[in-house]
Parts: sequence; structure tokens; C-alpha cells
Amino acid sequence: MSLGKAARGLVKPLRGVLRPSAPALNRSFAAVAEARAVLESELDGIRAAGTWKAERIITSKQGRQITVDGSQGGILNFCANNYLGLSSHPAVVQAGIDALKAYGAGLSSVRFICGTQDLHKNLEQKLAQFHEREDCILYASCFDANAGLFEVLLGPDDAVLSDELNHASIIDGIRLCRAKRLRYKHMDLGDLENKLKESQSSRMRLVVTDGVFSMDGDVAPLTGICDLAEQYRAMVFIDECHATGFLGPRGRGTDELLGVMDRVHIVNSTLGKALGGAAGGYTVGPKPLIDLLRQRSRPYLFSNSLPPPVVGCATKAVELLLASNEIAQSMMAKTMRFRNKMTQAGFTIAGSAHPISPVMLGDARLASIMADDMLKLGVYVIGFSFPVVPKGKARIRVQISAAHTDEDIDHCVDAFIQTGRKHGVVS
Repeated sequence: MSLGKAARGLVKPLRGVLRPSAPALNRSFAAVAEARAVLESELDGIRAAGTWKAERIITSKQGRQITVDGSQGGILNFCANNYLGLSSHPAVVQAGIDALKAYGAGLSSVRFICGTQDLHKNLEQKLAQFHEREDCILYASCFDANAGLFEVLLGPDDAVLSDELNHASIIDGIRLCRAKRLRYKHMDLGDLENKLKESQSSRMRLVVTDGVFSMDGDVAPLTGICDLAEQYRAMVFIDECHATGFLGPRGRGTDELLGVMDRVHIVNSTLGKALGGAAGGYTVGPKPLIDLLRQRSRPYLFSNSLPPPVVGCATKAVELLLASNEIAQSMMAKTMRFRNKMTQAGFTIAGSAHPISPVMLGDARLASIMADDMLKLGVYVIGFSFPVVPKGKARIRVQISAAHTDEDIDHCVDAFIQTGRKHGVVS
């Protein structure tokens, strides 16, 4: 028998095995159709509620002025996390180009195999220096840093006490650990103390809070939290994503602003906002903790290393801040200019003296429509609604950048007044 005939003889009986029968295919198609119907129904509900999140397409680099697909001319951007205007800073961009040329596009590896370059260690050292902590570990994002910390640090004999409005990444990270979980009312020191008393039998206790809460721009009462933590022998963790680089006299963050840098034990933050805005997150804290995270933190162990260009950009951003606090100090006057003018115009602005300045509207559809009208007036802002914020608390979250001029801020306020009058928000 020829080889060809033998092969055809083998294939023939296999066809019935490899090709699903008609009933099996029908069942498969039916399952997909049912899933599609469920998904479409869910999507229709989001659209009907006015909470659909469309993605506008930017056709320029990030900055105070951008170009947007479908809009004419330059648009003032008032909703980026680009607090210090470093996303397109010439020195930061050049540092990324230099790193790309010297170290390549990426490592194709996790850190412990062949994914650690000297530039990763250099950035970790500079971040530890910046925060005045013993050591630092880099992650692909601060979401990963929060996902990787609590599971390693806390066991079933421990307790974690978390502010009820902490960021979703903190909530998800805490869910991964086996510690006793207690949630205290938002920035309520009395309730926190009750939870500390309730958990006194635990081996270790960790109080967990955002330094700045990103939806409202309110600052955690860290002095009181640290007082309680010391009284009840607990540790303190803060997420500083919306504080690193610009809060405090030298931009070190909420703990510096409130004078408790030596009383906060663990800090997680991001490279994706004030520090160049590219990507990446990190944990700084005691060296034994950082060493243990390198051994056991799953997002660190199973994620590729940060790409060299990202590390280069972030390193330059940190170096700029270590050299001077001039950029960080420029934020307050600009923030208060916007907040005061908007309040005088009749708008309700949540939070306090923070660049996150939420314009409270309540209705999700109104927030979305007003944001679209603002774009027509040359101002890029976005409406925030459920599930990003609680139902009934829709808002347009404005974010002030050091790159904004006084004229930019005044134009933004004028656009809000014009749009607010159109929709009956202000008179």
C-alpha cells in the first residue's frame, strides 16, 4: 500500500471524531446566542441609564492642549492625571528615547528570570529615596501593587481595616488575602477606633486608606489615623496615586503634607500620573517586606518587567522632583483659582484644596451631556457616574495641572458657566 493511501485511510475514520455532529454544533451556537443576548441586555441597560462610557480619541500627545478626533483645533484638557505636566516634558521624553536605544523595547521576561536591568534597580533606589523609605519594588501598575501586597503581608491571624471608599484596586487586593476584614466609615476616626478595638486579638493589624480619594479629592485624616494606630499597635498603609509628586512642601505626598512621613509604614503609588504618566506602580516600605514581596507577590512574579522606555521616563521625572520643588509648589494657586471662581459662579465643588475638583451634578445623563457641550466650547472633561461613583452622585471631575495657565483656567470656568446656564445648573 502506498503512503498516500495509508494516510487517507487513517484520515477517513478520524473525520467523524474531529468534526462535531450537527446537534453538537447547534448546542454550541445556542450557548453563544444565549450569552450574546445576556450581554446585549446588560449593555442596553447601561445606555438607558445614561452611564455609557464612550471613549474619545485623542490624536496628539498628552498635554494642557490636545487634539481630539471629530473636533476642530486645540482642546484644553482638564481631566488628565498629568498633574505636573510631565507627560510630554522634553527631558522626560528624551529620557525615554535614550532608554529605548540603550536597553531596547522590552525584556520579554519577568524580573526574577532575565528581566531586571540596572535601570530598574536605579529607579527603585530613587523612589525609595524620594519617599524616604528603606526599599522599593516596581510593578506593572499600582493596581498590581495593591493586588500583590495584602495577600503576602497578612494571614488568617491578622486583620485589615479599610476605609469604605478606598479605591477598587485596594478592595480587590484585600479580597485576595485571608485576614479578617473590617471596613470603617469614610474618614471616620471614631468608627476606625471601634474597629481597632474589635480586632485587638489579631496578630498584626493594618489600617488601609487612600491618601487622597480620587473621586472627591478629599484628604485622609492621617494624623488621627496614625495616632490611633500607635495607640492600638497597628500599622498604616496609604495609596498615594493622587498625591505623589505634588502634595506636601516637596511633593512627597499626603504623609509629608500632614507631617507623618515617619509614622506611615507602607506606601503604594503610581508612575502613571504625576511621575511622567506612562505606566507602572510601586511599593515602598521596610526592606524585609520588599524582599518578601519579591519572593511571593504574584503580580510581580508573573508579569513582565516594566519596559525600559517607561522606566527611563519615570526616572527622569523623579530626578526633576528630587532636584526642585518648584513645579509642585505651583499647583496650589492654580487649584484655588479654579475652585474659587466656580464656587462664586454657583457650582458645588467637592473635596478641599486638591487639584481634583469634582463639579457635582447628581444626574448621570446631565453629567454626560454637559461634558459633551464643554467639548464644543474647547474644553475636554468627562462625566463620572455609577459604578465609578455612587448612584445620585454623578459629577464632572476636573483636574488641574501645573501646565495650565491662568487663561486656561478662566476659559474652563467660562465654559462651565455657559453650559451650566444652558442646562439650568446655575443662573
